[in-house]
Amino acid sequence: MAVDTANLAALIGSRICHDLISPVGAINNGLELLAMSGAMAGPELELISDSVLNANARIRFFRIAFGAAGDQQMGRAEIVSVLDDIGKAGRLKYQWNLTEGCSRSEVRMAFLTALCLETALPYGGLITISCADGKWTVVGEGRKITVEAPLWGHVDASDTTANLTPAQVQFAMLPVAAQEAERQVSFDHSEEKVTVWF
Repeated sequence: MAVDTANLAALIGSRICHDLISPVGAINNGLELLAMSGAMAGPELELISDSVLNANARIRFFRIAFGAAGDQQMGRAEIVSVLDDIGKAGRLKYQWNLTEGCSRSEVRMAFLTALCLETALPYGGLITISCADGKWTVVGEGRKITVEAPLWGHVDASDTTANLTPAQVQFAMLPVAAQEAERQVSFDHSEEKVTVWF
């Protein structure tokens, strides 16, 4: 069976994240052993440890956002753990308002949306993810919202002519993921808030 371009990209994303998570985890374990033995201490160890934890959080987040989704379910605790860990190291905080688990494909769309919102919140802020009656809403709030029309045209398919850089790939991936789930993505924004729903 042939693999289309979007699914091939997701499979590559899954493979890269899967292969990176183990060595990053091993580095973290080694740092913990060094700290317990007293062989190494101080700001250097703390800096390395923080960097490893940040890398681990990003890999876990990217594995969900860019990896193959499938129909499997994700528990709330796992999702919140990923968001809490990624929020510790950055200028953005995440609030997951769902009380139950949900499908990996839905979480993937929410995470891709969060990555889009990240570009609109250059000074940081709060990203809140909610779902009511099957309708997902992801809201980014912060100072000086920056919504670049050429990028966001990809999200709702109003204008897909802009060339995307690797740092902007989420703007192309989100509508593809939504189409696979038979959903339409829309958004609205003000000076301090961007709201995306699907």
